[in-house]
Amino acid sequence: MEYPRTAAVSKFMTLERHIAEEERFHPGATGEFSGLMHNLSLAVKLVWREVTKAGLVNILGQTDRKNISGDVVKKLDEFADETIYKAMDHGGHLCVMASEENEDILKIPENYPTGKYALAYDPLDGSGNIDANVTVGTIFSIYKRVTESGGGTIDDLLQTGVKQVGAGYALFGSSMMFVYCTGNGVHGFTLDPTVGEFLLSHENIRIPKSGSIYSMNEGNFERWSPKMQKYCKWMKQEDQATGRPYSSRYIGSLVADVHRTLLYGGIYCYPGDAKNKNGKLRLVYENNPLAYIVEHAGGAASNGTQRILELQPKELHEKSPLFIGSKEEVRIAGEFLTGKR
Repeated sequence: MEYPRTAAVSKFMTLERHIAEEERFHPGATGEFSGLMHNLSLAVKLVWREVTKAGLVNILGQTDRKNISGDVVKKLDEFADETIYKAMDHGGHLCVMASEENEDILKIPENYPTGKYALAYDPLDGSGNIDANVTVGTIFSIYKRVTESGGGTIDDLLQTGVKQVGAGYALFGSSMMFVYCTGNGVHGFTLDPTVGEFLLSHENIRIPKSGSIYSMNEGNFERWSPKMQKYCKWMKQEDQATGRPYSSRYIGSLVADVHRTLLYGGIYCYPGDAKNKNGKLRLVYENNPLAYIVEHAGGAASNGTQRILELQPKELHEKSPLFIGSKEEVRIAGEFLTGKR
């Protein structure tokens, strides 16, 4: 018997089923990548569980250590970092990992098998706002290993962003979302806590070609270059022909700001300044995976002069300016930053 596909039934696509069906676009797939993604989706569920009850289990606040970037580590950062590592270290899918919270690579324990992928992740992006109950998230990036066998090395992780085979983020907000791309569209899933499954809620996300929202920390304005200051002033000038002034929206949580930009269009900017030449965002852990997502949704990402995905990282914690969002808005930003306007 064949049942009619009502709207409710046609939308009942779980993340696990979607990942399995994506394998059809990759002849010769062994299921290894699907297993990796399954473990990752479980890991972020565990992180989300603790985020939602953080104030009840004494997990808010700071620890007594700093990460490689000099930021004070929050208790939830530490928990998320350990949870993701332990969820991913034994599956046999990875040869090496790297976390924004750790100075060096994270090796797979010797008693576990290794696989053909490398994982870089920011365990809890935006955690500086966690005590204020602001939206935070996890960002991840997946590469095929370049070393031949055994435990991986830093070379497996220091690849250009164009070589990513998958990337995405989990968003811990009013609802929990899992957004990912493996080269065949960008898809968003919302967690239904009543069944414990991620269900497809945003199929084939496409970012608008242009937008009227800009997102940046204007508290740094006086430290910006004259070109960046000129660009910022231009966005706030009245001009009905071009839809200006733009609206300003800045959460201060990268994953949340970029998610909004992905859905509504516009641009997110974190330029370098007189204090931090390359800004504060990390190429490997933040810029590359988000650029991969936004580009596959029809947008663009630049450091102001170059495409983010073509930058060659020289170290794990290398930083880079980021201009990401609608293709037209990133193009205009580039014209200001290169002196063409």
